[in-house]
Amino acid sequence: MHYLVIVSIMWAFSFGLIGQALSEVDPIFAATIRLGISSLVFVPFLRWSKIPHGSHLKMIGCGAVQFGIMYVCYMIAFQIVPGKSHLVALFSILTPLYVVLINDLRKQEFHPKYFYSAILAIAGAAIIKARAGSMDSLWIAFGLMQIAGIAFGFGQVYYRDWKRKHIQVKDHQIFALLYAGGFVVATIACAIFANWERTQLDINQLQVLTYLGIVASGLGFFLWNKGATLCRA
Repeated sequence: MHYLVIVSIMWAFSFGLIGQALSEVDPIFAATIRLGISSLVFVPFLRWSKIPHGSHLKMIGCGAVQFGIMYVCYMIAFQIVPGKSHLVALFSILTPLYVVLINDLRKQEFHPKYFYSAILAIAGAAIIKARAGSMDSLWIAFGLMQIAGIAFGFGQVYYRDWKRKHIQVKDHQIFALLYAGGFVVATIACAIFANWERTQLDINQLQVLTYLGIVASGLGFFLWNKGATLCRA
């Protein structure tokens, strides 16, 4: 559980950084660069031969959903509500509920305690993060963040279930594949939808993306998924 607490504190600073430093950068391009950096960080630790046969594509697919789809939706949501990064944070608070529901669907069970704990987490986050403001033009951002939350919730539950069946594989030996899957999705989205006039980066923006790619994404997602394997939904 301490892994999840550390990462939650680490991620708390990312919302403001993205909202302030990267508001002029194409969001899909930023997501692609961020995941590319994360992939490079973990490539040296990849141990292809230690990964069970048939699991390589599963882990790439897991990363494509958890990191690729999530990041594309997440970064676009920031562009829709520029200067209101607290709203993007607020829109993410349903993710605990998605984690619990996806976990229960995969196990074909219902755990009331998990469900009520998720509702409590949502209520607490709403109290902490909510700010006064109109919701009239924010439904697209809200919808994108729900897709991001479902994708992220599915990925961590799927990874946790896979890892518990293959305890001989160390997290760092396989995690580059997850980032590679996310990078592929972001790259495809970037090639199709990116506004290339907004891909020029100044020194400050490059520093922020490097930090986000190495620390918030690279280290953060690794520790988050590792922590997810060690606790209940």
